[in-house]
Amino acid sequence: MLSEIEQRLDLPTARGLAHAVSRAIGDGVLAPGDRLPSIRMVAQQLGLSPTTVSAAWSALARSGAIQTRGRGGTVIADHRDVGPSRYRRALDVGTPFALDFSTGTPDPELLPDLRPALRRMERVVQPSRYLDDPVLPELAELLRDDWPFAPERLTVVDGAMDALQLIVSAHVRFGDRVGVEDPCFPPLLDLLESVGAVTVPVGLDDDGPMPVDVRAAVEQGIRALFIQPRAQNPTGASLTEKRVSELSRLLRGTDVLVVEDDSAGAVASSAGLSLGVAVPEKTLHVRSFSKSHGPDLRVAAIGGPARLLDPLIDRRFLGQGWTSRLLQNVLVDLLTHVPSIRAVERARHAYAQRRAAIVGVLAKNGVAVQGKDGLNIWVPVRDQSAAQLRLATRGIGVASGGPFDVRAAKVEHVRVTTGLVRRDHEGVARHIAEAARSGAWASPR
Repeated sequence: MLSEIEQRLDLPTARGLAHAVSRAIGDGVLAPGDRLPSIRMVAQQLGLSPTTVSAAWSALARSGAIQTRGRGGTVIADHRDVGPSRYRRALDVGTPFALDFSTGTPDPELLPDLRPALRRMERVVQPSRYLDDPVLPELAELLRDDWPFAPERLTVVDGAMDALQLIVSAHVRFGDRVGVEDPCFPPLLDLLESVGAVTVPVGLDDDGPMPVDVRAAVEQGIRALFIQPRAQNPTGASLTEKRVSELSRLLRGTDVLVVEDDSAGAVASSAGLSLGVAVPEKTLHVRSFSKSHGPDLRVAAIGGPARLLDPLIDRRFLGQGWTSRLLQNVLVDLLTHVPSIRAVERARHAYAQRRAAIVGVLAKNGVAVQGKDGLNIWVPVRDQSAAQLRLATRGIGVASGGPFDVRAAKVEHVRVTTGLVRRDHEGVARHIAEAARSGAWASPR
């Protein structure tokens, strides 16, 4: 394999090595599933530095040519496998259900009405040139007034996953160790895997990432730590001021980038805390408006230090450039119009009440659920497949916990989007409790 790559190596650079591997793939010498040697071995055999090989592998991973498979090593990618595999597995519940609580989406009935906002817009600000500031001044002012710390720079992008993709593209390289919450939002795991990052699981309790696990991750040399500061998906964990202080002490003085995905935003009941208060020089905070104001708005904001955010802004000008000013105007209206503000407040209270009602009945039936906020609950079950099947017979769909687990969990789970349970909370909770006790059928001896 290495001799074939060496024959195609025109320049002893990262780009030259990436091109050589790409040509070998195109020539059919390297096939999907072929395992590449370690970075150290490639460097020794080809007379390159490990840094050069790592940079080449990073470029190949970003292009989708190679992918990591944990202990399976780094392999030539099969393009049929490229994509959000964990995310698809999490949401693949088969046939439609009368009550589908698997999606993680907000309740459409609790979103503010966009039609009046559209009618109130007299005109839409048009860019005078393609390199105008990507954020409307009115929106930037509103964001700064409500940001959990004073950001040196702000920008607006097309939703939280767009923000995470831009951050990963700019700041995570092939082979980097990255701390992630366990359980974790599946699309983030798909994203990190696509660039060849090595995920380091960090356990959670009700107050967020556990300090002992964060300390261990830092000692393992993580490049970045991705967390959800409140209403964590799927557990509902939310940071406290004490936990912010504990984590900040562990991260202060390190080179670890902190990425906060505040996906619940204004519909979370917990306070909008951030490690950026203590370590602003290393924190990128993402605020999404999908859960609070509408998924189809596709608007999220990123705030943090200029040295970390400017590379994202500059790179974005090579693609979509900016988020629609039409959508930014709609969001400004929703954030300042009293009926819309009250609609978001009602949604926040409704989600909290729905979650509390379900969790309360589950507790009475012997099923303890961690977390304290958000649209979802993380329910421990005896057997995921059996629990899903039992609920399916009742016309209820839930998400399997497997795609959320970074490491094999001792206790299996399902994720239930309680934010979509509009009525009969006790009945739904009883069905979930019954499903939690369901186990695989075993024949008698």
